[in-house]
Amino acid sequence: MHATSSFLIVANRLPVDRTIGPDGEASWRRSPGGLVTAIAPVMQRRDGAWLGWHGAPDEELKPFDHEGMHLIPIPLSSTEVELYYEGFSNATLWPLYHDVVAKPIYSRVLWDAYRAVNDRFARAAADAAAPGAVVWVQDYQLQLVPAMLRKLRPDLKIGFFLHIPFPPEELFLQLPWRREILEGLLGADLVGFQRPGGTSNFIRLVRRLLGQPNTRHEIHVDGRIVRTEAFPISVDFASMDQLVRKPSVIQRAREIRAELGDPVHVFLGVDRLDYTKGIGQRLKAFGELLSEGSLAPGEAVFVQIATPSRERVEEYRLLRDEIELQVGRINGEHGSLGQPPICYLHQSYSQEELAALYLAADVMVVTPLRDGMNLVAKEYVACRPDLRGALVLSEFAGAADELRQAYMVNPYDVEGLKRAMLAAARATPDELARRMRSMRRRVATYNVDRWANDFLSALEG
Repeated sequence: MHATSSFLIVANRLPVDRTIGPDGEASWRRSPGGLVTAIAPVMQRRDGAWLGWHGAPDEELKPFDHEGMHLIPIPLSSTEVELYYEGFSNATLWPLYHDVVAKPIYSRVLWDAYRAVNDRFARAAADAAAPGAVVWVQDYQLQLVPAMLRKLRPDLKIGFFLHIPFPPEELFLQLPWRREILEGLLGADLVGFQRPGGTSNFIRLVRRLLGQPNTRHEIHVDGRIVRTEAFPISVDFASMDQLVRKPSVIQRAREIRAELGDPVHVFLGVDRLDYTKGIGQRLKAFGELLSEGSLAPGEAVFVQIATPSRERVEEYRLLRDEIELQVGRINGEHGSLGQPPICYLHQSYSQEELAALYLAADVMVVTPLRDGMNLVAKEYVACRPDLRGALVLSEFAGAADELRQAYMVNPYDVEGLKRAMLAAARATPDELARRMRSMRRRVATYNVDRWANDFLSALEG
């Protein structure tokens, strides 16, 4: 029996993925991604625990240890995965919080599942937390947990961080369970958002719907003060900067350009296949640049990596069909034997291969229609110690607040997107170095360690 922990992370997923070896034996490996990178060292220093689902439905696992972290699996049934995760989390909250880019589904059945799973997470956290422990709840899937947990364990110090955007009043008010979500979040001592706009939206909604008074960023709730603040998440700059300097990565970047036919310009997009990422808009812009003759086939290649995502959700299946049709049409019109202008890859890549792709790309195109942060933009900057490469960045990504030397675009404005892509491709080495140097300074200073430390210092201070 593992003792209770004084530091607890509560997230939808555990920070590990199960792998099956050649001998058929199952083992665990640490998941890639910024959250795990940021929090794992903090957990190891504090002898913390992490609660989350392990990724397989209809299976109960006992708590186990991995790489200095104590992991507490929370079981989910197939029905709960469908209703709580694919349903309320990703068919209701995700589109609503991303400017209703897709139509949200409002269903009482999905809501009931969401509430039940949040209750299970809260009870597990209450059991696992030592007296006076710090509990850090993560993201939109678990917005009811802070209040549920406070009711069970008022002695705890509870933080909540939302990794996606928090919507403005006129959108959030659509949600039938808007009060319950706000009350859930107010169970925390500190509610963190990616951007100051999310903080402002939250305060306004709490005042309007719940009538809770506030003093700037402090909300007064039942004799407690709930602080709310922006903490923009970042990447592990030092490890990415180190990775991209490895001779094997530099060599692989050269190989990638050669495999693409050594074009003058390599454009790159790296995204989860998601309707919020603006993949269709950037491909449309690239196709029009080819049609107009601003870019010639063979002169420019667009590499688009679209990592598989939520493939059981109908909206995502339709999106995949749309993107693949679009890629086929552009390649059919402008390609030649062995030289398609778009190289589309629907698969996942290792961090080392991504670093090589970042180094090989002349222009990184990051055009989400709405994004909490977008760490790909920051990863690209971290992977350009050569001070070459240009970043075309949507003003609707959280990263736009910090990476002001990027070529900023409105992804809905295809003409503006085309102009920015051309300007980025044709920029002088001096201009590229000036812009990249400024962005690298920002990402190096405000790295992922600083994000975690700033949040925890505010929570415990």
